Amino acid sequence: MRLTKQTNYAIRMLMYCAANDGHLSRIPEIAKSYGVSELFLFKILQPLNKAGLVETVRGRNGGVRLGRSADKINLLEVVRVTEDSFAMAECFENGVPDCPLVDSCGLNAALSKALKAFFDVLAQYTIDDLVKARPQINFLLGIPGFEVAQPAA
Repeated sequence: MRLTKQTNYAIRMLMYCAANDGHLSRIPEIAKSYGVSELFLFKILQPLNKAGLVETVRGRNGGVRLGRSADKINLLEVVRVTEDSFAMAECFENGVPDCPLVDSCGLNAALSKALKAFFDVLAQYTIDDLVKARPQINFLLGIPGFEVAQPAA
């Protein structure tokens, strides 16, 4: 299964907000960090906001921040919010099987099991896990206020 670009950047946006440690993040800053258009991120922001994964603050000094703690947002939840379909084969799409074997097909059972395993792994990881895995994420993303530690002399 291949996740969409929307899901990829939704996760990245949440990582940015988590790394920004509760401060408001601005879409232009996030877009610049990832080299993606602001319009694309605004499109992603809407379903994330609706699902309560982020909250937005309007106005001149507004921005976006996590809707709840990064350790309470798992990857499965983000994927479910941003992906339209989890059909792994044509016979899973639209609920109308064209294959006469759909109810007794070994492929359906195998793909369903694989999809469940995929979901189970995603449910084990949170946004916090992703951010903590990279101690210098703030520096790498260009988040202001992060200084790279200098080696001791």
